Amino acid sequence: MRIPAHTVCTAIRDDIVAGVHARGSRLTEEVLARRYGVSRVPVREALRTLEAEGFVVTRRHAGACVAEPTEQEAADLLDMRMLLEPLGAARAAQRRTEAHLKVLRGLVRLGQERARQGGSEELRALGGWFHETLAQACGSPALTSMLTQLRHKIAWMYTVDVPADPMESWTEHGAIVDAVARGDGERARSLTALHAERATGAHRLRAVGAAVARADRVRTSQPDVNMSGLRL
Repeated sequence: MRIPAHTVCTAIRDDIVAGVHARGSRLTEEVLARRYGVSRVPVREALRTLEAEGFVVTRRHAGACVAEPTEQEAADLLDMRMLLEPLGAARAAQRRTEAHLKVLRGLVRLGQERARQGGSEELRALGGWFHETLAQACGSPALTSMLTQLRHKIAWMYTVDVPADPMESWTEHGAIVDAVARGDGERARSLTALHAERATGAHRLRAVGAAVARADRVRTSQPDVNMSGLRL
């Protein structure tokens, strides 16, 4: 069974974000094909996509390597998010479907419940799903794609402090959903801008040395990934 290039791309991107492939490390087609249990063709296509997204660079005499963003480039990502997330929320207020609202409301209820219980790791995942769904609700594939790439890159470059009061964050999520449900684009935009501004202060740039050490630990503890059993 041929594994599609987009599936391989997702797997490589996830491993880059997780630190399995350290910044600056080489990404050879042969090694990646063996790790993910695929031929070199989808790996080659995946690397081209990841280069367009900024996760991979091609260097003379070295070939494909994991990118090494500067601190300024990392800071620019947070600025871009503060501009684009409010725009996405404003668009969602005009274009969302009832299915989007159902999922968003369900995530807010679950997030508030988990916030009361104090599950930080689960809250991070729920927060990611919330913002992904809000981005999808904007009705613009191009904007959704940009927001998704931003979230991946920010997760790659930053750690996020656990908020002192996670319930406050989920109350803000709930207010955004209410504005989106009412079709109030300006309120959705302003609430999301305030939420993004507050969240930015919790981001801490990852130390490259720590990322490399973590990558070494992951590589020595994880076997090759064979994706032949994935449901496509």
